[in-house]
Amino acid sequence: MLLARESPALATDNLAGTRSFSEEGYGSVTRIYIICGEDNLIGEEYQRLIINNFKPKEVMKIEDADHMAMLSKHQELCACLLEIADKYA
Repeated sequence: MLLARESPALATDNLAGTRSFSEEGYGSVTRIYIICGEDNLIGEEYQRLIINNFKPKEVMKIEDADHMAMLSKHQELCACLLEIADKYA
């Protein structure tokens, strides 16, 4: 027998009622979001919703990356991470 429950990532109202974190706490951490252009698990529209709700300092995009960018586009991901480290570390 398989037990199943709805995944929060797939729920249509999972961001309903959420509130932004404070700038003093969570906001003090520099956040960068990397959009994976070919992510079939978390589509770009939903990624943009996340971005709008949790305002990162910068948004980068790897066009052909799927959900596992570290496997599908590892060199591009590495380049993004090195750029982020150079800018913000």
